[in-house]
Parts: sequence; structure tokens; C-alpha cells
Amino acid sequence: MELVDTRSVEASPLYNHDLAPVPLAQRNWTTYNYAALWISMAHCIPTYMLASGLLAAGMNWSQALVTILLGNVIVLIPILLNSHPGTKYGIPFPVFARAAYGTAGSNIPALMRALVACGWFGIQAWIGGEALHTMFTTLWPAWPQLLGAGFEGHTTTAWMSFLLFWGLNILVIYRGMDLLREIENWAAPFVLIMTGVLLWWAISRANGLGPLLSQPGKFRTFGEFLPVFVPSLTAMVGYWATLSLNMPDFTRFGRSQREQVVGQVVALPTKMSVFAGMGVLITSATVIIYGEAIWDPIQLVGKFSSPIIVAISMFTAVVATLAVNIAANVVSPANDFANAFPRAISFKTGGLITGLLGIAIQPWRLLADPSGYIFAWLLGYSGGLGSIAGVLIADYWVVRRKQLSLTDLYVTGGAYGAWNGRAILATALGCALAWIGLIVPALKPLYDYAWFVGFAVSFGVHVALARK
Repeated sequence: MELVDTRSVEASPLYNHDLAPVPLAQRNWTTYNYAALWISMAHCIPTYMLASGLLAAGMNWSQALVTILLGNVIVLIPILLNSHPGTKYGIPFPVFARAAYGTAGSNIPALMRALVACGWFGIQAWIGGEALHTMFTTLWPAWPQLLGAGFEGHTTTAWMSFLLFWGLNILVIYRGMDLLREIENWAAPFVLIMTGVLLWWAISRANGLGPLLSQPGKFRTFGEFLPVFVPSLTAMVGYWATLSLNMPDFTRFGRSQREQVVGQVVALPTKMSVFAGMGVLITSATVIIYGEAIWDPIQLVGKFSSPIIVAISMFTAVVATLAVNIAANVVSPANDFANAFPRAISFKTGGLITGLLGIAIQPWRLLADPSGYIFAWLLGYSGGLGSIAGVLIADYWVVRRKQLSLTDLYVTGGAYGAWNGRAILATALGCALAWIGLIVPALKPLYDYAWFVGFAVSFGVHVALARK
């Protein structure tokens, strides 16, 4: 690996300590750390809600699980391809993007990725706040009415719980990446065990697996199933389309390419499918037990009568949500905002900006119903992120053949220039074709395949322009 000339770049406006390449001596993430990272990120409430949301859309359990597994196998490919430069050069995602987009142009993909992460941060913070609110209500039944009716359909104490959980996230941000690694290591198995207990309860109350697995979906023919399957598959890819861009933020700490690859391959498709399967079975059980599909596990646990069970379950939800929120939704935008203004914004300040924008996005509205969560939120942003992924992979693997100049990534006037018009045009065309179905009804199928369309167009255009 080429070493960056720190003497020549430390005075550069493109350099700060948080964006600098990680020295080999400081790379301590192992195969287990990467597996634990994905396990803890998969074991979260949105994953559970993702699966149960597919049931709410009319799929049966097998259709939902196949859709989720296929989506995760597909998205694993760009994840691994974009992970490679992180480990090889020790650089985070926004610095890696400078090679394709230029040192100034990299702010376009970085800030697009950051805004999506801010939305996810808000969603996870709201879910964590709901868990705290439910736990406090169990321990102190007067809690919901303690400070009045509140606003937006939520009590004042519900808003306080949201802000308290939000503050816990900011605290972890200011403690740094080592604390994150420790949280991921113990949160992953703990959350899986507790979800397994909830699954056991669901199966026992529903009189075994038979009634759960025999529940039919509403699609009788493949023609009826396809219009829901296609956007659902794209949404599944879109679920981790964010991490398919910014995995260098984590793989820069890896000891070797083999360890980061094995850790990710072993953990992502398997654990997403296992945890989603738990969500499918538990949600199916709620139809039998309560007569309706309860797709939000926090609402489900809130129906339990035992304060101890509810408190333990909500603590589990808090741990799961905190672990995934920091890893998936803070590390990248914090680096992205720092990339935009390296001299003014540090990693910690970038994390605080992420938190504030997460509130501004109003996550309580995004989570109002499963169709908005899956078909508006996940499907909508996937086209933009797929377009960025196409450019990054084409540039690194095809155009530059994995060869980057570290020093030039951190200086103005270097080999990569300030703006790369080819990459920006390729991204714009990918986004345009991925999203045009929103305004031209006849082209709606392009929107249903938004991530795939954006990726294919931007990849092809970038390679074609680079060879001219």
C-alpha cells in the first residue's frame, strides 16, 4: 500500500485527522468484528418491520423470505466491491469517492448518502424512543399522561423518550469508534437470543408452526405476485444500498481483505434472512393470537401484561436500535459532512449534524404505515444510491484497476482534479432514468427497478465516457 505523504497534505484544506488513512498498526477489526457488525445491524427493528411489511403487502411467509434473501445476496456484491479500497488504502468512503468524482465533486455522492443516513438516523431514533417510552410506561403506568397530551398524536413523554434515546446516540458518537466496536460485539448475540425467546412465545401461543406456515398470501397467480415482488426486491436491495457505498468507513480498520470479506459474506445474507424470518413468524402469529397483523414489535410487546417481560424486551430493543443506528447511520454522514468542510467539521460535529437533520426529517411520519416505509422510502432513495454505486465500482475496478494515489486524494490540484464531469453526468443520467417513472406513468417499471436501473446506466455511461 502506498503511504500518504502527511507533510504535504496536513496543510491541505481536504485533510483532517478523521479522514486520514488508517495506519496498518491501528487496524484491529477481525473477521468476528465484521460478522458482529452485520449481525447487530441485521438484528434491528426495521429489519423485523421489513419482513412483516411484506406480509402486510400480501405475501406469504415463503415469498417474503425469498424476496429478502435474494435482495441481500444481490446487494452483497456491491458491498464487497466497494469494501476493497477501504482495506487496501485505509480510506473512508468520501475520500474514496474523490477518485471518481474529483476532490470537490465527491461532495455530491457523499452528501446524497449523508441525507439518506440522516433519514435512517431519525427512523431508528424514533423506534428507540418508542421502546424507551413503552419501558417507562411499564415501570410507571402514569408516565404517558404525566406531562399532557403533547402534539402530532404523541404525548409529551413520548417526545421526551425520543429525545432521550437521541441523546444516547450522540453520547456514543462523542466516545468514538472503539466504543462502537465494543457495543456491536455484545449486542449482536444478546438481541438474537431475546428475539428467539419472543419467537418461542409466538409459536407456543399460536399452537405450533403449522398454523403460522399455512397462512396464505393474497396472490393466487404469478401475474398478481410480480407487481409487488419487483418493487419489494428493489426495496430489499435499497435497504443496504447505503452500506454498499460507505463500507470503506469500516473496512479501513480491517487487518486484511480476507477477514473483512469472510466476515461480511458469512453474516449479511444469513442473519438478515434468519432475523427477518423471525419477524415473519411472529407477525403471522399475531394474526392468530390477536386477530390482526401487528408489524411493529414494540406495539406487540406493549400488549404483554408482565412488567418484567416488557422491560427486558424494551431494553433489548433499545440496545439493538442503538447499535445499528450508530454503525449504519452515523459513521458515514459524519465522515461525509467532514469531507465537505474538513477544516470546520470533525467526525463528532458531523455526527451531531446528522442527529439534528434526523429530527428535521420527521421520522414519525415515515413510519406511519408499512407501505410508506417500504415503497416510498426504501424504493425512492435506492435509485440515487444505485447510480452512485455504479460510478464508484466502474471507476475503481474497470477504469483505474484498483490503483489509487493516496496523496492526490488529499490535495487540491492533484491527479483527480476538483470535478470529474463524466462521473457526475453518469450519476445524473442514472438518477433520471431510475426516477422518471414517478412523473411518467408509462415508465413506472423503471422506478420499480430503481436501484438496478440507476446502477446499470451509471456504470455503463461512466465506463464509456472514460474510454473516449
